[in-house]
Amino acid sequence: MTKVLYIHANPKPEDQSFSKSVAREFLNEYKAKNANAEITELDLYSIDLPYIDAEVFAGWGKLAGGAEFASLSDSEKAKVGRLGELADQFVSHDLFVWATPMWNFSFPPLVKAYIDSICVAGKTFKYTAEGPVGLLAGKTAVHIQARGGVYSEGPAADVEFGDRYLRAVNAFVGITDYHSVAIEGHAAFPDQADAIKQKAMAQAKDLAASLK
Repeated sequence: MTKVLYIHANPKPEDQSFSKSVAREFLNEYKAKNANAEITELDLYSIDLPYIDAEVFAGWGKLAGGAEFASLSDSEKAKVGRLGELADQFVSHDLFVWATPMWNFSFPPLVKAYIDSICVAGKTFKYTAEGPVGLLAGKTAVHIQARGGVYSEGPAADVEFGDRYLRAVNAFVGITDYHSVAIEGHAAFPDQADAIKQKAMAQAKDLAASLK
């Protein structure tokens, strides 16, 4: 059974979000082709997602110094414990589907906060004499990104940092089987928005059908 973790970050409802609508098309097709797949959904705008702050660093420092978890303050326990839960949940899955809009050349800040929760030494990567090594080899990631403008070519391609960053993060933790579906140009060319969306949905369905 393949365990799928669907991670999305857009405060808009699905019917108003290009990235989430296309991601749903991907998930429906994947489920149709893999009936035993188990899909877990993470809405980064509704889950408990701590930022790494002074209390988190204090809690980690105490644990690194040999303190028991029980000795942490209540706030430190809540934040450190929750970050550990998110990292453990991520590690336990096989296929990751990310759906994000492009905001200011990247993605919403909650995506970075979530990435901070899963890039954990000893869980998703390890340090070696030759440098860090990812521990999640053999897993697969799909990024479905909505871009109002066109960033796949021309000068604008140089400022697309969301998909490039997410690809780098996945590679860092060992996930090199990485696929992107870009929905782009719907804001720049509103008269073509529906056609752009339908094209991306078809690409997402084809990709879902090709994955095991």
